[in-house]
Amino acid sequence: MGYIKSAALEETGFVVLDSYNQELDPKEWLDVEYNDWKSSGDTRFAPLASAFGDIECNGFWNHKPPRTDKDGVWIDSQVEKAPNLARRAQEPGANVGRCRIIELQPTPYGECLYNLHQDDNNRLNPDGTGWVVRGFFNLTDDKDSYFVLRENRTDPSLEYRIALPAGAQLIVDTQRLWHAATHNGDEPRYCLITSWTSGPELDAYIAKYNGKAHTDQVEISPEVFEAGQVEQARRDAARAAYYAAKGQVEVQAMSEA
Repeated sequence: MGYIKSAALEETGFVVLDSYNQELDPKEWLDVEYNDWKSSGDTRFAPLASAFGDIECNGFWNHKPPRTDKDGVWIDSQVEKAPNLARRAQEPGANVGRCRIIELQPTPYGECLYNLHQDDNNRLNPDGTGWVVRGFFNLTDDKDSYFVLRENRTDPSLEYRIALPAGAQLIVDTQRLWHAATHNGDEPRYCLITSWTSGPELDAYIAKYNGKAHTDQVEISPEVFEAGQVEQARRDAARAAYYAAKGQVEVQAMSEA
């Protein structure tokens, strides 16, 4: 039967939406409660919707009963502090699973490449239903930072680098694409991440905000590019050696984040 997917994401696995005027909204991400939940990089997360409405970040499949990343329960204490962010996450009218704010500390390009991961959004998702993707709304004005997307984690021949000023909005099939953020700056980067179920509601939202499967690439110097590949390879080798020394086989597992 197959899953219901958005045709707009078929070509590249992502779309960039019209920019949002984030400066009009208060900095609600500074008021909510964070968990020290590690994903790709030095991170914390502030959940707005979770499996049962608790301030926790675990995958829905790790709860009882286990389920896919759908039907998240809004956390009243968090939504009261961040009503505009909750509104934006619900605007498409698509089913929302996890919804949370990520706080990412500065992360250079080479570390970002090492952090590239895929998400496991559709674990336990029944065939014939909507495919779960993720929306990313950049909240802070990180003009020198960029999102990195690859079809193949270690192949730089096709790499998308998407700028992250305040108000940047993109939707990504994060189970298809390897992804992480390069954050060049002295302060943390904040971004709202929402799991949405594909279907007519999300398609209409993408069309409303002129979702594009291509965007201008963030240009980086050849020196930064090459150094990044070297750093990724070095860290990968060190990780493989660590597992080998323990007599274990390294597994490139999908992230829960």
